Amino acid sequence: MEKDPGRVAAVEKIKEFERLGLFDKDVEIDPPWTPLNPDKIDFLKKNLFNKLKSHIATFCGWRFFEKSLKKKVWIFKGVTGLENLTGFEGGALITCNHISRYDNYAVHKAMRQHFGHYRLHKVVREGNYSFPGLIGFLLRNGDTIPVGDGHRFMVKFADALKGLLKKNTKILIYPEQGMWWNYRKPRPLKKGAFLFAAKLNAPIIPCFITLNDSEYIGADGFPVQEYTVNILPIIRPDAGLDASENCKKMLERNFELWKDCFEKTYGIELNYCE
Repeated sequence: MEKDPGRVAAVEKIKEFERLGLFDKDVEIDPPWTPLNPDKIDFLKKNLFNKLKSHIATFCGWRFFEKSLKKKVWIFKGVTGLENLTGFEGGALITCNHISRYDNYAVHKAMRQHFGHYRLHKVVREGNYSFPGLIGFLLRNGDTIPVGDGHRFMVKFADALKGLLKKNTKILIYPEQGMWWNYRKPRPLKKGAFLFAAKLNAPIIPCFITLNDSEYIGADGFPVQEYTVNILPIIRPDAGLDASENCKKMLERNFELWKDCFEKTYGIELNYCE
């Protein structure tokens, strides 16, 4: 089967960006979008109509991802590290490597094995928030929190995180920033998620998805990937450190856990451009 030219181009760009050290740059082109006005966004879905759309989007999203599993667009192989959640209660930020549109559902599915039926909130870029079609509807309404540029946006975003954490919500955030399709290595982390965790005194549940080629070939001509969600030890802020120090310490610990998981799973040392 001939490989999809768009996927081939993305793979080649990933190799180029890795070589150049541009780990936070996108490799796929998003549709045009208009910057959002944070004052017009119902971050916590307090409006009844927005709340209804959120329930509909969550239901539709679950159905969409379940169908993608049945069609073997991707495969959920399993979860490791559930014991790291033993006794945990309350809100948290969940970090995960960003490797496809299905990774958030994989994390949600894995976490449900411990927390039962609960709704996972996801942080999305404002560009993704403006996507057209079904994916756009899910990104705008399916328990998502947009993040954008500017002081006003960040204040509203931080308030939303604080409000959700008080309700014991689990919030998924991608600290690598851009999505690199089926990229198996952990990329250098941006500090945003960890700074918010430090300032809001929120624990971090680090997850790292590892991939295996399955026996199936997808419509794009590439092997369908088997996802294993690895839940790693919880990282908590240190009461004796200020926000900046906690941010640095938590970021370094998160990357260390991801790196260790990568090396143990694939049996190789983490080296870029190899």
